[in-house]
Amino acid sequence: MQTDLQGLEITKGELKRCSGVSIDAVFSPPTLPKFLSEITKTFLIIILIGLSNFVLVQVFPEYFKTLVALHLVAAVGLLFNDFNKIYLSYKHRNLVRMFEDVKRYNSVIKAIDINDQIEAVGNPGVCLRNREQVIHALALAREDIIRALKTERILRENESFIKSNSQLFDNNLIALTALQVSDKASEHGRLLNEALQIVVDVQEEMRKLQNQRL
Repeated sequence: MQTDLQGLEITKGELKRCSGVSIDAVFSPPTLPKFLSEITKTFLIIILIGLSNFVLVQVFPEYFKTLVALHLVAAVGLLFNDFNKIYLSYKHRNLVRMFEDVKRYNSVIKAIDINDQIEAVGNPGVCLRNREQVIHALALAREDIIRALKTERILRENESFIKSNSQLFDNNLIALTALQVSDKASEHGRLLNEALQIVVDVQEEMRKLQNQRL
């Protein structure tokens, strides 16, 4: 990865530090088909757990209770994990949408890195145009995403206090902060769209190069 791209990616660790929530703790996107798909997978795994329990009980009947207990704990743990993820995904939909932005942002960086590698092995036709502007846009987008994640976390973790002490916020601080987050989200969304369009242009150049070789 070239120097100007290093440090731009938002890692899972940084994402958790800023938001207080692991990206693996929620479903992304938080949609009903996604929920049903994950629950279906969980039930299939539970069926396999049941089959495993059946086979082991046949082989080690003297450990019947222990084996049943262990497999039951595993099955319940899987169900609890899924339902907890559904709850968090539904309750914190704004945060999950921010996670989606982070994924898109990181995808742009990955696409640029792949393009750089292709160019480095002797394909000058895929050179990224306006590279400095793209990197600058990504750097600004990164700052806005981090700021939005931290702001969302403050509001989320103090939600009860804010609701019960709304009279303390005479200047409508909540609405103002939410508006600022929305503006920032729109801005980094615009910058990401610009960067994505450039990546699309690069991909088109790559396709042309491939067609020429064929």
